Amino acid sequence: MNNITVKSTNLEEAYRKCEEGLRATKSQLQFDVFEEEVKGKTIYCVTATLLNDYPMKGLEYLKTVLETLGINAMVEMRRRHGTEIRYVITSDENPILIGKGGKTLESIETLVKMVANPNQDDRYTISVDCGGYKQQRIKQLEILATKTAKDVAESKVSVSLDPMNSYERRVVHEKLSNWKDVYTESEGSGKERHIVIKPR
Repeated sequence: MNNITVKSTNLEEAYRKCEEGLRATKSQLQFDVFEEEVKGKTIYCVTATLLNDYPMKGLEYLKTVLETLGINAMVEMRRRHGTEIRYVITSDENPILIGKGGKTLESIETLVKMVANPNQDDRYTISVDCGGYKQQRIKQLEILATKTAKDVAESKVSVSLDPMNSYERRVVHEKLSNWKDVYTESEGSGKERHIVIKPR
């Protein structure tokens, strides 16, 4: 949804409802205001339109990338809470798009993020999945995190996991955030950044 219409006797309230409905600020919206008289009262009919629907641009860009690569695929865009944008690719060539260890998919996601979040203000949380790879990867990471945490809690010896991207590290941090026996820290920089699970 990139536009909304609100009716109210209070113009400022109508603006606010438009902002809430589109999860945007006034500067990101274009307003068309119509006034009508009903029983002696002025009713404001306000239509707000997003000036730039960046998630939609991200979808178009992703489709263009796949077409350029000569890959026949269907792409869906799913919005959650207005700011979480998930692009889901369905194709017969999933292995090519995912790449070894998900590296190709990660690169595609980085490119799409640059289009869907051009101002780097992190307004949107962007993810690109293909053939359910990310959902499967999340399960694997959660199993790894749980098993390693149990070992650390028992042995009282810290364990470093293999380097991961920020998305994967977040999965592990969140999975172990409520554990009483262990805690997690990210160490290293760049491609070598990894999680260390430590005993409390």
